[in-house]
Amino acid sequence: MKIYTKTGDKGTTSLIGGERVSKTDLRVEAYGTVDELTAYIALLADTLCTDERCTAVRSIGSVLTERIVGELRSVESQLMTVAALLAIGKGGEGKITPVAEERVEELEKAIDSMQTEIPAITKFTIPGGHRTVSMCHVCRTICRRAERAALRASEISPVDDSVFRYLNRLSDYFYNLGRLLTERLGVEEILWIP
Repeated sequence: MKIYTKTGDKGTTSLIGGERVSKTDLRVEAYGTVDELTAYIALLADTLCTDERCTAVRSIGSVLTERIVGELRSVESQLMTVAALLAIGKGGEGKITPVAEERVEELEKAIDSMQTEIPAITKFTIPGGHRTVSMCHVCRTICRRAERAALRASEISPVDDSVFRYLNRLSDYFYNLGRLLTERLGVEEILWIP
């Protein structure tokens, strides 16, 4: 099978169900942003490699690294479902199973676990301090953009509520992961002092 179809050469693409829409359609924008997020999560997971030469592994420990990388790989898989739910067009209703509530609960448990390991704060944090921490914030901000894009898409076409719950929790997950890695990597947390 060839990777190119030439069907999009004039600026259109097919949604699940066969409906053809402009590549500027809000649904395409939404699932494209989720795709971008997935790629950045893969980069974050690769940055947290399990190679013993990797600085992150030496600094935060291989067990924690393996746990985080496992969570990130699971998130990547769930985001494929989120993207598919955003790509449903006419005739595609009911073809994609929503994100299971258990997946949202897994994120909540991971967030709760991280919060027991980091100090409480009363100020906003500013991204930075270590490239891995910064990558968490890149993922967080793209996730927020994906959430906004999904909300805009829902104004023209129904979007399953599980998409919003998952993306909302996921951005919180990345915020807390950035804070946890700041703590474990021993770098200073940058707080916003107006």
